[in-house]
Amino acid sequence: MTARAFRTRGDVVVVTGASAGIGRATARRFARAGAAVALIARDAASLKETAAEMEAIGARALAIPIDVADADAVFAAAEEVEEKLGPIDVWVNNAMATVFAPVADATPEEFRRVTEVTYLGYVYGTMAALRQMRRRNRGVIVQVGSALAYRGIPLQAAYCGAKHAIRGFTDSLRCELLHESSGIRLTMVQLPAVNTPQFDWARTHLDHEPRPVPPVIQPETAAAAIFKAAHQHNREVWVGLSTVKAILGNVVAPGFLDRLLSRQAFEAQETQQLLPADRKDNLETPVRGLHRTRGSFGTEASAFAPVVSGEAARMGAVSLFLGLIAVGSWLATRRSAPRR
Repeated sequence: MTARAFRTRGDVVVVTGASAGIGRATARRFARAGAAVALIARDAASLKETAAEMEAIGARALAIPIDVADADAVFAAAEEVEEKLGPIDVWVNNAMATVFAPVADATPEEFRRVTEVTYLGYVYGTMAALRQMRRRNRGVIVQVGSALAYRGIPLQAAYCGAKHAIRGFTDSLRCELLHESSGIRLTMVQLPAVNTPQFDWARTHLDHEPRPVPPVIQPETAAAAIFKAAHQHNREVWVGLSTVKAILGNVVAPGFLDRLLSRQAFEAQETQQLLPADRKDNLETPVRGLHRTRGSFGTEASAFAPVVSGEAARMGAVSLFLGLIAVGSWLATRRSAPRR
């Protein structure tokens, strides 16, 4: 990777899902560092407001209202960014959609739509970024992931499946880039629950309004981790202790987590507020008036979360496990040794 890719000021950064939540916070974080930002999302009016916010910071901004599930539109967007802002240095895949429902209550069409946006949107964005970056053999692609990429939870099977798929796709691509000694870098940022408008406009078949499973962090905290990941060489970045516990816990005791989540994760994803009869969702079309950075759970959301590399967390867990085995072996030897 060349030095320019780490400079940020003057770099060109593309963010999908940029009109609200983590995407909007991420675009703002790069803009404040001096990058030019290309903003991709469906709602043209909200995207225009986001672009104005970036320009008020002093950054160049380009709003491109498209659906990331449209491959041709994503490829055309990448070309437009290169023409109007310059060579793409960082591409952040972040756009998502979800449905809160038991699998038995969801429809095939809902699964298809969530998969097209949350998984294929990342695939198309990555392919579009690669097409431009390969010309220069440099650039960074950041996949905004989730602890749910490792540990599925009830009521969000479509979303969890898509997040798992992103991780498999990313691992495959990483091997290909290594094989060809590419200068393009690929990283994933696995997040915990985040206080975004997602829970105000996601489609749901539940009786009550959906909510994030605590603990919850603010979008700006997630954006800071994404910004940092774009400038470092970590294969994966895990944000928040709950993410570390979910990923490592699923390796050690997946059956225990199955039972735990079956008892706790249903109520943990619903508020006490009944679902309004006229509630709109953004699965097929944008919802006007909710395109903001933060959601409705600010009173419990934290502005801080520990950030660790996935490799370091895994090595730490392995070291601890081996240490416990060594101690156990030593104690067993002591007990079995003959006494004089």
